[in-house]
Amino acid sequence: MLRASGIVCSKSRRGDCWDNAVAESFFSTHKSDLSLDDPGLTPELARAPVSDYIDHFYNPQRRHSTLDYSSPIEYELKYKVHQQST
Repeated sequence: MLRASGIVCSKSRRGDCWDNAVAESFFSTHKSDLSLDDPGLTPELARAPVSDYIDHFYNPQRRHSTLDYSSPIEYELKYKVHQQST
């Protein structure tokens, strides 16, 4: 079904579960931090709170262990400064 739709599956070899670990962590955190349990909530209505969560909390504030306990924005800024100094 994926191939017929022109989609490449992102799964890696058997037993190598780390490829999607960061994305899975995001969705797990998202589900626990942001309650979207309203059965009448449509994807269109969910867009605003999800975007707000990503733009105003997850990227600028939330610390990530995979990023040396920096937020994604802090980590990206550190990377850019490092690139400019080398």
